[in-house]
Amino acid sequence: MSRNVTIPLSLFNNIIDLIDCWDVSDYDPLLRPTYSDVLFALTKKKQSIELRNAYAKIIFADSEQEQHDARMRYLMMKREKDNFF
Repeated sequence: MSRNVTIPLSLFNNIIDLIDCWDVSDYDPLLRPTYSDVLFALTKKKQSIELRNAYAKIIFADSEQEQHDARMRYLMMKREKDNFF
């Protein structure tokens, strides 16, 4: 059964930072792919959240200039995400 959980974004980011700092080179070699998969999935989710927030800034911009700037930031972030995956 698959269930979703809700945690504060700051905790989510701290978890990613913590996992990213771990040196698993001395651990069982069978653990390394799982470690990489988990870190990749969490990083992918973080980028999706950031991309969604950047898109929201386009929608809720107060002026055309702010909307244009937000759109440019969104497109840059989207390109980085596409290149990452």
